[in-house]
Amino acid sequence: MRKALFFNYMKDLTNLLFAKHSNFPLMRKRFEQQNELDAQLIPDVKIDGKSRHELPQLLAGLQYIFVTPYLNEVVFEILEKKVLGGKKATGRLGMSLWEILVLGTMRLNLDADYDTVYDLANHHQVVRGILGVHTRQVFGEGKYYELQTLKDNIALLDEKTLKEISEVVVKAGHQLKKNESEENIELNLKADTYAVESTIHFPTDINLLWDCNRKCLDTIGLILKHTTLPGWRKHKHWHKIIKRVYRRTANIHQKKGKGYKERLKKAAEKYLQRSRELSQRVEQSYKELLPLALADIQLGALLKALSYYHEMLEKHIGLVERRIIKGEIIPHEEKVFSIFEPHVEWIQKGKHNKKVELGHNTLITTDQFQFIVDHEVLVGQGDKAQPIALAKRVKERFSEGYALNSISFDRGFFSALAKKALQEDFEHVVMPKKGKKTPQQEAEESAKTFVALRKKHSAVESNINELEHSGANRVPDKGLDGFKKYVALGVLSYNLKRLGKLVMEQGLLETVVRPGKMSRAA
Repeated sequence: MRKALFFNYMKDLTNLLFAKHSNFPLMRKRFEQQNELDAQLIPDVKIDGKSRHELPQLLAGLQYIFVTPYLNEVVFEILEKKVLGGKKATGRLGMSLWEILVLGTMRLNLDADYDTVYDLANHHQVVRGILGVHTRQVFGEGKYYELQTLKDNIALLDEKTLKEISEVVVKAGHQLKKNESEENIELNLKADTYAVESTIHFPTDINLLWDCNRKCLDTIGLILKHTTLPGWRKHKHWHKIIKRVYRRTANIHQKKGKGYKERLKKAAEKYLQRSRELSQRVEQSYKELLPLALADIQLGALLKALSYYHEMLEKHIGLVERRIIKGEIIPHEEKVFSIFEPHVEWIQKGKHNKKVELGHNTLITTDQFQFIVDHEVLVGQGDKAQPIALAKRVKERFSEGYALNSISFDRGFFSALAKKALQEDFEHVVMPKKGKKTPQQEAEESAKTFVALRKKHSAVESNINELEHSGANRVPDKGLDGFKKYVALGVLSYNLKRLGKLVMEQGLLETVVRPGKMSRAA
């Protein structure tokens, strides 16, 4: 124990002296191997080639990126532009860019929460080896990650950065699949959308009104801990009163029975009465506290939250009254499906097991090598509007060294204008038409090439299913930006796993254990 403390002290002292006398100030770095004498180098990490689990494939892809100079340089330049852009080259050493990339992709690859990532980062030998912090524990125990540190650093990556890295990974995979005789890589693309759900409860006007009430009261409770506020001595009792009338209304709505409409209307009137009383008290308290918020940042933040929840409370009081008391049909555009994630959309794709999904449609485009070459989270957009924008993005990213051979869609994407535009860039465009077809369209869709490409289109469904198992099925992160970032991280993890699988199959890394050999990995 004393020996470990001594060496850690000497390491910290060395770093401090280096910062004092060197021309290079302390800052977040690309990657710096542990200073311990017994540290294991990333290229020397052994990965079990016989394992069919997704984690070794991801780690092999990451290791290949790290040991390939060109890929290493490009990926770190992208990360530096985002994480270090506009920041001074001073301050404490933060988590390295390499560690952020490894831990972020591992989270989505395993569809894991931060607690799982925390455990693996601190106790899994091979993961720590790829992170560059594994030691033989002769001179020290190596780096230890705190849970909050993981959350704060992984959150630094954004959607744009992740898309750029994913493009680099896809092109690296294409080079591994390219034949030496080929001048250009022919791309045969398949595109489809699927619903990525947000982590929210199923919405009804009744339970959304309850969410508004309880969050107003919760925020009032936080304000009371921060400052005095007259008239709220019994704010916990208010919580019980409103919850009681909410439960009574919700039970009638759920169980129905004899005289259902009359009983529901009577219960809803009491529910609305209590909600209006609370709304009036919240509004009065907000006006009283507003002058104090100018000199108190924390109080200002709490009042901003209270203002939002009060606005939602007023909105849902009106919606419940219109729907239950007045019997109106609420237009879809006026509905809010979550007060916590107001950006989510109501998606009905006609699936037997999932009649309604709450989230956003996501456009996925894969190639013949099963890489995801493009993805886009669609907010308030339909399928028909996507082909032209997709073709533009693909053309920009895959121009030099590529030939755009074919692209296929299902019937929901058909647009005569889009099809004509795509035919200028792609040799074959598979976009079946809905409904009755002209003789010319019948002949086109009966052609041998069209039929063959249309049959291959179903492979995108398999890719989407694999992507969903890489975490991009339900998003736990908050906000629209968090939603998009989470999906982009899932796509990057998927592509890295695909790259790692190719690397393991082709035996490109000497450190990868071949099938049939014993692995020294944990």
